[in-house]
Amino acid sequence: MKLKKIIGSALVAISLSMPAFAQQGQPDQVAQLAQMVGLSDDQQTEIRGIISEMEGELSELRQDAQGLQRELQGEIKADYDEDNIRSHAEKLGDVTGKIAALSALMQAKVDAVFTKEQREELDQKMQQMQQQMQRQMQQRQMQQSQ
Repeated sequence: MKLKKIIGSALVAISLSMPAFAQQGQPDQVAQLAQMVGLSDDQQTEIRGIISEMEGELSELRQDAQGLQRELQGEIKADYDEDNIRSHAEKLGDVTGKIAALSALMQAKVDAVFTKEQREELDQKMQQMQQQMQRQMQQRQMQQSQ
């Protein structure tokens, strides 16, 4: 049961933490979630507010992480400086930790908007999706082995 909740929550968090994709022609994730579990207009508004509130900081941190990753990659050379590599890696780890914490916080805030019934329905639908993905993977494996 905990695994289902983790997977369901992770999928919700991932889909909600990427509104930039929604702006690039992808379907509205909150609307999809609303359709899946029957969110009220007030719940949708509240979830959109949570995302809006946190997305600016998350976006900035993601950009910082990308820059730090480039800097770290730039240190990979024959005449490397171990202290610089460790320093860049530590900074990247700090930023990545902040991203993880904010993403988890956003996920928790969104989860708090759901009713118990909606959480249960989401868990059930996520389990169904997981089972469907497993069946598809098994079918592909069977086709590849033939």
